[in-house]
Amino acid sequence: MNIVTLLPFIVLIGAMFLMTRSAKKKQQAAAQMRNEMQPGTGVRTIGGMYATVKEVHDDAVLLEVAPGVHAVYAKNSIGAVLADDEYNRIVHGTEDDLKEDTPVVPDDASSLTETDEPAASDDSRIDLGKKDAAAEADDVEPKKTDGESDAK
Repeated sequence: MNIVTLLPFIVLIGAMFLMTRSAKKKQQAAAQMRNEMQPGTGVRTIGGMYATVKEVHDDAVLLEVAPGVHAVYAKNSIGAVLADDEYNRIVHGTEDDLKEDTPVVPDDASSLTETDEPAASDDSRIDLGKKDAAAEADDVEPKKTDGESDAK
């Protein structure tokens, strides 16, 4: 056999080896992260729920979802172990980065449009050209419906 005919197979096997190697490294890193969980750590499950670790067992983790609400999850369902400041920022909404100089944006836009001077009330109607369109519609023949036709 010629080496040129074996070259595509060698490249394919090499690519498969590299892909499985990187996937195995990711799995090992995730397993190490799950094994290093401690009670009191904030986590995010693969479903997107944020909780605090209460107990760590061999294959399961007891999570506190809300104050006084506990749930048992498989260790494999933990997607990320979060740092304390990141967990508090996401769950409790605490922001240490906010400066007092930054403007506060209101929840509704009504305060953005208010002015100190009263608005001039203009009771005159604005002509949008609908009168002309209505007059033209009277001059045009009515449209035919399904039952009517010009054929005799």
